[in-house]
Amino acid sequence: MLIGTTALAYGQQQSDNLERLSSFKTTGTTKFTEIEQGGEKAEAINRTLEKIKLPDGFQISLYAIVPDARHIAIGPQGVVTFVGTRKTKVWAVTDRDKDRVADEVKDFAPPLAMTVPNGPCFSPEGVLYIVEQNRVIAYPAAEFFYESPDVAASEMVKQGELIPVEEESYNHTARVCRVGPDGKLYISLGQPFNVPPPEKLDLYNEHGIGGIIRINQDGTGREVYTYGVRNSVGHDFNPANGDLWFTDNQVDGMGDDIPPGELNRQTEAGQHFGFPWYGGGSVRTEEYKGEEPPEDVVMPAVEMDAHAADLGMTFYTGRQFPAKYRGGIFSAQHGSWNRTTPIGARVMFTAVKEDGTAGETEVFAEGWLNENGEYLGRPVDVAQLHDGSIIVSDDLVGALYRISYE
Repeated sequence: MLIGTTALAYGQQQSDNLERLSSFKTTGTTKFTEIEQGGEKAEAINRTLEKIKLPDGFQISLYAIVPDARHIAIGPQGVVTFVGTRKTKVWAVTDRDKDRVADEVKDFAPPLAMTVPNGPCFSPEGVLYIVEQNRVIAYPAAEFFYESPDVAASEMVKQGELIPVEEESYNHTARVCRVGPDGKLYISLGQPFNVPPPEKLDLYNEHGIGGIIRINQDGTGREVYTYGVRNSVGHDFNPANGDLWFTDNQVDGMGDDIPPGELNRQTEAGQHFGFPWYGGGSVRTEEYKGEEPPEDVVMPAVEMDAHAADLGMTFYTGRQFPAKYRGGIFSAQHGSWNRTTPIGARVMFTAVKEDGTAGETEVFAEGWLNENGEYLGRPVDVAQLHDGSIIVSDDLVGALYRISYE
């Protein structure tokens, strides 16, 4: 009974904290969790970075030590970078002297307990959205409020309303988000199964589980934008034409070399990308082999190596890198977990042609998977700093790396 009472009291405190922050009132929280930079950990990371292979002219360096670093949101003003995790914290990373190395890493909004806050993203107006397992919170002017433990906050999607509570799972629960060219917030909702049973499909299609939904920034107008996705943990819009591109992790247990991972291109609302009838690319799943797939299934724009675990991605809009990279996609491969010979743990680059279709895909950065099959790091996401360099998150090491060109 004491445990239950304590849990209820904690839940009420969290509700009270959110209500106070929504009303621009203090919670009484005064302390941050701060992460030490430099020291022996930084030295060890730098030794690993010496092993990373990049195209000629590129360099990689340690940008920040950030525990469990997952998806990245860089503030429109360039003041601070927010980094999500699959645990309970979002980190605020600040490079105050602009020497392209972080000076400070501390937790963001410590009065609020977060559940798998993997997916931060910004609106052009400076509103930070953090997508948790089953809610979305908006933080207006987060770049400027983050210096205090108390920050302006409001629930865009209330706890338990992003997906049905009974569908919450420990599996495929890391959300990502982007604000699209239409001003709406796009959120990926991975479905929890390797291959879902047929009786789940109608429910999942209704809520956008196994797809991507979009919502107005005031929380209204929810609709399912994308269908037939297993577990997408990275998407971005082509700034040249507004097309939505996203990665997808495909079915396990079908063999080392099938099915392929996917980089997909969506050109209109409501398109279907084949899952669970297809396990990846054109490879049919055993569970749905005898069933007729939906009409007009969209096949991947790029088939990636099987089980490399393609996650975060971003279009490159900077001018620091050579011309061949401008307008293309940098994406992170987290690395396989059940392949006989491990593969992945690298950053890929996919060119995008003037007509909006995919060009060649190539390995851009590798070396986090050594010749013994040991992971020295596991890239998760890629984001672009204001100077045109990119940063890569690594949730195994707990770090952000900066890749620049001279």
